[in-house]
Amino acid sequence: MPKGNAVPNVETKVRNLLERMTLEEKIAQLGSVPCKFDFIPHLGLLEIGKFSEEKAKQILNEGMGQITRLMGGTRDITSPREAAKIANEIQRFLIEETRLGIPVIIHEECLSGFMAYGATAFPQAIGLASTWNPEILQNITGVIRRQMRSIGAHQGLAPVLDVARDPRWGRNEETYGEDPYLVARMGVSYVKGLQGDDLSSGIIATPKHFAAHGFSEGGRNQASVHVPPRELREVYLFPFEAAVREAGAFSLMNAYHDIDGVPCGASRELLTEVLREQWGFKGYVVSDYWAIKMLQTFHHVATDGKDAAVQALEAGIDLELPTAEYYDEPLLRAVKEEIISEATIDRAVSRILRAKFLLGLFENPYIDVAKVPEAFDSVEDRILALEAARESIVLLKNDGILPLSKKVKSLAIVGPNADSTRNLHGDYSYIAHLRCEKDAVPTVSILQGIRNKVLPEVNMYYEKGCDISGASTDGFKEALEIAGKSEVVIAVVGENSGLSETDTSGEGRDRADLGLPGVQENLVKALHELGRPVVVVLVNGRPLSVEWIAENCSAIIEAWLPGEEGGNAVAEVLFGDYNPSGRLPVSFPRDVGQIPVNYSRRPSSLRDYVSIASNPLFPFGHGLSYTRFEYSSLAISPKKVGPAGKTMISFDVKNAGSQKGDEVAQLYIRDNVASVTRPVKELKGFKRVMLKPQEKKTITFGLSTDQLAFYDRCMRLIVEPGTFNIMVGSSSEDIRLTGSFEVVGDVKVTPSDRTFFSEVTVQ
Repeated sequence: MPKGNAVPNVETKVRNLLERMTLEEKIAQLGSVPCKFDFIPHLGLLEIGKFSEEKAKQILNEGMGQITRLMGGTRDITSPREAAKIANEIQRFLIEETRLGIPVIIHEECLSGFMAYGATAFPQAIGLASTWNPEILQNITGVIRRQMRSIGAHQGLAPVLDVARDPRWGRNEETYGEDPYLVARMGVSYVKGLQGDDLSSGIIATPKHFAAHGFSEGGRNQASVHVPPRELREVYLFPFEAAVREAGAFSLMNAYHDIDGVPCGASRELLTEVLREQWGFKGYVVSDYWAIKMLQTFHHVATDGKDAAVQALEAGIDLELPTAEYYDEPLLRAVKEEIISEATIDRAVSRILRAKFLLGLFENPYIDVAKVPEAFDSVEDRILALEAARESIVLLKNDGILPLSKKVKSLAIVGPNADSTRNLHGDYSYIAHLRCEKDAVPTVSILQGIRNKVLPEVNMYYEKGCDISGASTDGFKEALEIAGKSEVVIAVVGENSGLSETDTSGEGRDRADLGLPGVQENLVKALHELGRPVVVVLVNGRPLSVEWIAENCSAIIEAWLPGEEGGNAVAEVLFGDYNPSGRLPVSFPRDVGQIPVNYSRRPSSLRDYVSIASNPLFPFGHGLSYTRFEYSSLAISPKKVGPAGKTMISFDVKNAGSQKGDEVAQLYIRDNVASVTRPVKELKGFKRVMLKPQEKKTITFGLSTDQLAFYDRCMRLIVEPGTFNIMVGSSSEDIRLTGSFEVVGDVKVTPSDRTFFSEVTVQ
């Protein structure tokens, strides 16, 4: 837990302040700015409520209208210093002109960077997951924390800890993939980096969407989730539990959907019994935007606003976002009519007040404007963005054509994502989220990145060829003409991310098919027919079914949505200045009909179809390199361990090639015989290591028996005696070393302070 959670006398301060508050003042703490103040409240001002309405209108219409221009409310532009001044004005008004002088928490989006004009735009989450590098993610969130704090923000609505097992769902790109261990490991690093060691200088992280949002019916956003209790706990709750217990996440956001007919926003089982009583969560829960209203208007489990507010608050949602529509007058009436107790209000308010004390807002509510940078995105921040983009790129296929020579005589660059900067960003970046016409931060296109790399004498041609979507092939002729006079063709195709109807990936952009949208595959096929080598670069937010391309094209690079330095990173991989090292955090299906195709299915799920195999096109953990890695010398000690012990798993990895490169060593286990059916493989550890040519390193995983725990037939979390297979390799299917060990003794019920992750050392 961050040190801020142990600030002395906080509980006394909260109790004393709560005793001085009227009921109206308490309820005002549980909502954000009402829409009647006429601004787009994407930067939520939490808990302002209703007071001095004329003055509030002046502050909010003038002040918030400016600050939200920086942080996501409009397409207009302001500077960090201007934003900090407005934040100070708002805090000053609350402190000096309201009865109790309670400061405000300001929240923002920060999934792949602070969602503000000019802030550093890192790769989208699915790309960050492809780095398999928790350390770089923690460094990234350190930058996000610094940028957000500098202008007066205090809470970030991230990370997304949904385990994504249906690529039709548009929000795949916001996740860390299909595996609960990888999602949890990356999520814990995100929370630690954002919150820092002390909340008084940190940003409160808000893991979302609680829970199981990533496996909805038909892959449709907000649709019902059909998941049994055991799978819910072992897969979909695991990353949230790790974020709470391991990283001390201090806020959480509910999911929109229902599970077995109970909306998550009204589920006391999830928001109180599991989260607080079982996991010991001490922070506060915020509603997803308009989720409380949806209890009435979408799920139809509430008769009116008052009923919806009561259900949500009693379930465990402490604060309504983005407006105080239901946690305002309807909630006030519910208390006065004795439908809900004031003690329940007090409980939620105390959680909000505690956060404000831990953030240091009462002692230091203002920003020192002189110390605010004139602009975000420093040179150092861009270097980190480039490093992350490099590590996020996955080489899916290579017949030997890559890396390209910088002396190649001629290149044809084709495709709708080649010269686009906007399409390199994910749905919660400023430019994509706000549908900006111009870059919100300087971004290097893939075309420009290639131009930066090739020698001046190289003949380089570009044609778009076609749009992302649509049936027009009018641009094919020009694209084929330049391809016909080039040695190599680079086709940059894929998706565009955002929330509008013209976007093909992102929130609400769910798809019934997984091929390249529009006529893009037809363009690639036409290019292939020319007989030139075709290198395909995918820019996309979800796994795509590209079997024909995999069978016929020379190479495939998965770039995901690589952010502001994406073009340079892709070019470095193409020309060998960077040896690709990304690994897939999610399996690529051959066809949409295979879903789900995640690697960790049970044995009964592996039967082939009539016309297609059940295995994926590209498996979880897959990624090629320009060098070759060898594994050897597996050692497992002890071979027999008690149910409360630890097994050490060591092996050597050698770079047997001629180029330095990073390998991602992956540790999987299988429970051979158990009281309930278990997955064929489960990831239990990974480590990214850099190796020079012919260099060898020894990797050792300390595997706690807690990590072998599962929920038995009585829904007890237990470690069961038995034999476990060990599988070590370069992907979930590329297993290089195998062994086993045995757990002996009695069944152990796993304690609340369970071990979530393997310890790892490299020598």
